[in-house]
Amino acid sequence: MHDKNAPQSPALPRAAKLPLARVALGLALWALALGAQAQTAAAPTTQRQQELVRMVRQDCGSCHGLRLTGGLGPALTREALADKPLESMVATIYHGRPGTPMAPWKAMLSEADALWIAQQLFAGFPESVKDRP
Repeated sequence: MHDKNAPQSPALPRAAKLPLARVALGLALWALALGAQAQTAAAPTTQRQQELVRMVRQDCGSCHGLRLTGGLGPALTREALADKPLESMVATIYHGRPGTPMAPWKAMLSEADALWIAQQLFAGFPESVKDRP
């Protein structure tokens, strides 16, 4: 039962609720825009993509196997990554994994580079870039 003598929190007048709703909506849209911006970072140039392909083949391949099917590190094939979130892969590439041999690559990569690499891995690298140098 409701106690009529209990202290009540003051109700906001209807006129005050509308601006608060607009602010909340604005903040939600802003947060969505930031998330979308991170996913649509400018793709690396064609020249940079070629450098990244070489880096994945040589540097990533030294731990994950030349065909990225596993070695010291886990497989990075499309099938092995199927249940992993893209954002997690980008973070792992960029920041590494503390307590494991996976080092951070942020000294040599931009976040856009890390995103591009992750997208290529999810698309089936190296087969997805066979024709590239």
